[in-house]
Amino acid sequence: MRRIGLAVALTVSLALAPLVAETQTAGKVHRIGLLATHISQQAGRVEALRAGLRDLGYIEGQNVVIEYKWADGRNDRFPDLAAELVRLNVDVLVTSGTPATQAAMQATTTIPIVMVNTGDPLRTGLVASLARPGGNVTGLTGLGAEVAGKRLQILKDTVPKVSRVAFLWNRVNASHRPYFNDLQAAARELKLTLQSVEVQELSEFERAFAEMMRERPDALLVTADGMHRLHQAWIVDFAAKRRLPTMYQLKDYVEAGGLMSYGTSITEPWRRAATYVDKILKGAKPADLPVEQPTKFELVINLKTAKALGLTIPQSVLLQADQVLQ
Repeated sequence: MRRIGLAVALTVSLALAPLVAETQTAGKVHRIGLLATHISQQAGRVEALRAGLRDLGYIEGQNVVIEYKWADGRNDRFPDLAAELVRLNVDVLVTSGTPATQAAMQATTTIPIVMVNTGDPLRTGLVASLARPGGNVTGLTGLGAEVAGKRLQILKDTVPKVSRVAFLWNRVNASHRPYFNDLQAAARELKLTLQSVEVQELSEFERAFAEMMRERPDALLVTADGMHRLHQAWIVDFAAKRRLPTMYQLKDYVEAGGLMSYGTSITEPWRRAATYVDKILKGAKPADLPVEQPTKFELVINLKTAKALGLTIPQSVLLQADQVLQ
């Protein structure tokens, strides 16, 4: 009888083992570190990430904790903030943009990093390959540089008489150099003159834009740099007052009164980033998770702004638009 009792006990124990293991896994609280530029810029994106995590069963405050670190528009703060997140022993780092991702890579070679909305990760050295990243970094790229020529083409189609285009960029942002190079090549093809306007600090905007206008550009092209976005309202207002047609990379500039944008969805990559986080928390290695590239780019046009600038958007451009704001 004793042997029978032991056998029954062992059988029950083995049957319950998977349930116990599952309960222990379910009870684990995962820690995610988020490194980004500024909370005012990232609110919608962060909510998209949280929504994506919720869809996958992660509830903030229950089985996942997110540690937020904001650089407040200063790329030079990223290294210290990344180091703080590493000291917190997070399970995964989620980084917004190339400067934040580079800082995270310098801070750790072991904690998995999920990058979101970076420039070309190959030309900036973030990964060895899109198919097999090879290190501790994977995620989603916005590929801003590769569509540089398309942005210039749309701008020229919209303003046929344009000959000189100013380009606002930040040399400190590693993704901007290949973008600038691509724009130069595209400008030559389109017989346009590209005017470089560099701004690395918020205090430089007024001086840089005053110098820009002395060269009398016909249009302006703006990147998605995080520090520049802190001056979004100022840039949009400047372009309006100088009647300067401007092409942006992000839709929210157009919603704020800018003329047009051509780029990827603002929030969808963040929701997709949750799937990377989930796979990594379940044991996948970043080195084996292919980097996701955007497949859809959206053209958004603000007709009210066009009217204020005295522009009539050609029908050929309007037909390309995914969204037209009245």
